Amino acid sequence: MDEHEVLLGGYVLHDEADQWWGNAKQRLEVGGAFITWARFKREFLTKYFPVDERNRKVIEFMELKQ
Repeated sequence: MDEHEVLLGGYVLHDEADQWWGNAKQRLEVGGAFITWARFKREFLTKYFPVDERNRKVIEFMELKQ
């Protein structure tokens, strides 16, 4: 992968994350609710690292051998 592809990938991910956060923030702040770190983390993990993927990674980790 060359340097330009890496930079482009970073911009694409950045834009997607900005768009996701803008939408999530509007939804979470309805009624003047305060967004805590725990709430942000839960929303972020749900979007970008779903439970089934986390479980798969835990199993993968537990099965590691030296």
